[in-house]
Amino acid sequence: MLGTTTRSTLLAATLMASVAMPVMADKASGTLNVAFTKELENVDSYFNSSREGVVLQRAVWDGLIYRDPETNEYVGNLATSWEWIDDTTLEFKLREGVTFHNGEAFSADDVVYTVNFVANEENGAKTQRNVNWMKSAEKIDDYTVRIHLKDKFPAAIEFLSGPVSMYPDEYYAEAGPSGMGLKPVGTGPYKVVEVVPGQHFVLEANESYHDSPKGQPELARIDIRTIPDVNTQMAELFSGTLDLIWQVPADQANKLAQMDQFTVANESTMRVGYLQMDAAGRSGESPFTNKLVRQAVNHAINRQELVDALLQGSSKVVYTPCFPSQFGCVQDVTEYEYDPEKSKALLAEAGYPDGFSIDFYAYRDRQYAEAIASYLNAVGIETNFNMLQYSALRELNMKGEVPVSFQTWGSYSINDASAMVSQFFKHGALDSTRDDEVLEWLDVADSSTDPDTRLEYYTKALKKITEEAYWAPMFTYNTNYVFKTEVSYTPTADEVLRFVDMSWN
Repeated sequence: MLGTTTRSTLLAATLMASVAMPVMADKASGTLNVAFTKELENVDSYFNSSREGVVLQRAVWDGLIYRDPETNEYVGNLATSWEWIDDTTLEFKLREGVTFHNGEAFSADDVVYTVNFVANEENGAKTQRNVNWMKSAEKIDDYTVRIHLKDKFPAAIEFLSGPVSMYPDEYYAEAGPSGMGLKPVGTGPYKVVEVVPGQHFVLEANESYHDSPKGQPELARIDIRTIPDVNTQMAELFSGTLDLIWQVPADQANKLAQMDQFTVANESTMRVGYLQMDAAGRSGESPFTNKLVRQAVNHAINRQELVDALLQGSSKVVYTPCFPSQFGCVQDVTEYEYDPEKSKALLAEAGYPDGFSIDFYAYRDRQYAEAIASYLNAVGIETNFNMLQYSALRELNMKGEVPVSFQTWGSYSINDASAMVSQFFKHGALDSTRDDEVLEWLDVADSSTDPDTRLEYYTKALKKITEEAYWAPMFTYNTNYVFKTEVSYTPTADEVLRFVDMSWN
C-alpha cells in the first residue's frame, strides 16, 4: 500500500477553505506570471537537458522545420523547403527577411555556424544525441545551405523540427554558451529581456516575428520564476502572484478543478518514468550486475497502483524504455507482473536471501520516488534515499557512480525511439548496461532508411533490454496545467508549454 504518500497536503486544503473571491490575472499589464519547478542551469538550449529548457527553447528560438503538434505534419519555419540530395545530405532553402532579436539578419551563415559548432563534440553540447548525427553544414548561397550527416539518419527531419535551433553566428561566436545563457538571442516569438540564472526569466513578445507556423504571440510579457515547492506555487496562485503552474500533482489538481477561478487541463506527455540499474557495474560492486536481482526489482513494483493512486489522469503502465507512440517503440516485450513473493525468491536465488542495502537516487517527484523505494524496501532491498538536483544527479550518472535511481525522460518531444532508447543504450556516458549486441542492433535501427529494417532492429534491441531487465520502466506521465480562467490555453500531448498559443479570455 502507498500509505501516507497519497495524503493531500494540509496547505492545499487550508488555502481552498480560506479563498472566497477569485484573484484576477495580471491581464491589464499583459503579463502572464508562470512558475518553473526545476532550476534551469543554462538557458542556452544546447547546454541544458531539462523540460524547462525545451519550453524556453521553443519560445525564444526557431528551427529550420516545424512539426505541428496536432497533425505531426512537417512544415518550413526558418526554411521554406528542403530535399534530400543523397542519403546523408539535406539541402534547405531559407526564409528571407528574418531578423534575430538583436537585429542581426538571418542567413545561411547562421545555420552553418550553429551546426558546425554544436556538431563538434569538443564544444560540449549537453545532449549529444540531439546533435551528434550531424557532420557539418555548407553554405551554397546566402539563402541555401546543406547539412551533411555522419551517416544515414532517417530521424533527421524530426530532430531538425525539435531540439536543433538556429543561433546568430556573430553574436554566438563572441558570447558563447555562457553569454547566450545570460542574454539569449533567437528569432522566436518571444525575446528574453531579463535573466537571473536558475531563478527568474522575463520574456517579451517579438513584435517583428516572421510569418512562422508557430503563430504570432498574443501575450505581451511572460514572467517566469523558479519555485521548487508546489505548495508555495499554489499559495501564489491563490494570492494572484502566479497565473499558471504546471506539473501539478494529481491530488492538488483534483481539488483545484473544483474551484471556479481555475482551469485544470490534464494532457498526456511523452515522458517515461523508470528505474535505471547499474547492470554494467560502473559504480563498483553492484548487485544489479546479476540479472536475477534486476528481475526481482521489476517484480517488486506495483506499476498499476502507482498510476492509479499517484499519477492518475492519462498515464499508463509501460514496460518499454521508450514512449509507445514513438516510431520503433514496439510493445511486444517481456512484462513483469507485480509479485513481491517472486521478487524475494529471485533475490534469494541470486544470493541475497536477506536482501541488501543500496544507495537510491532521485531528482524529482519525491512522492513517486518514495513510493517506489517503499516497494523495494518491502522485498528486502533497503534503500538509502538521496534526493538531488537534476544537474547533480546527471553528473553522477555520467560518471557511473549511481547504483540505482528513479529517472524520467521526455525525449525532447521527439516522436522516434532513437530519442530515448539510443540515448541510453549505445555506450554513451549515461548507458548503465553497455551491451554490445544492443549497441549493434541500435546502430542499424538508427541508420537504416528502410522503415521495416528500423522496426526489426528496434524490436531486437527492446526485446533484449526488457528480457535482461536492464531497466524497470514503469509509467508514462501526464501533466496537470492549472491556470486562471482569464487565461486561454489548450495543452498539447508533447508537454511543450507553448506561450505563443496562449491568450487572455
